[in-house]
Amino acid sequence: MIKEPQIGTPLEEFIILKEKNNPNATGQLSKLLRDIGLASKIINREVNKAGLVNILGAAGDTNIQGEEVQKLDMYADDQLYSFLSKGGECAGIASEEQDDFVPITNEVAADAKYIVLFDPLDGSSNIDVNVSIGTIFSIYKR
Repeated sequence: MIKEPQIGTPLEEFIILKEKNNPNATGQLSKLLRDIGLASKIINREVNKAGLVNILGAAGDTNIQGEEVQKLDMYADDQLYSFLSKGGECAGIASEEQDDFVPITNEVAADAKYIVLFDPLDGSSNIDVNVSIGTIFSIYKR
């Protein structure tokens, strides 16, 4: 009998348990979710110390929605792109911080079957007043 995840189950364990419950699973989506989870942990670490390492405030640019880009937005965008472009499961991204779709054309992504859309750090303009922020993403088949 396959164990079901319980409340408080760590993300990695949850993904593994759910994958085992699906006999048709190839592991590709699990790897993609792992990459997003790892990037999110790195982003969280930097957000927690942002005031200490001078990555708070505006970056001096505006995104496609006309909002002022924050330094943390750019950092989060770079981290997500870095993890997704090296993981081999993502064929391209669309981000609130990018003007257009960004294909991933390296060799490891040649057979990737997923596209990831995301707002790397939703609510970042409110971080100085201690409002909740987070990463929002969606995954589509190529």
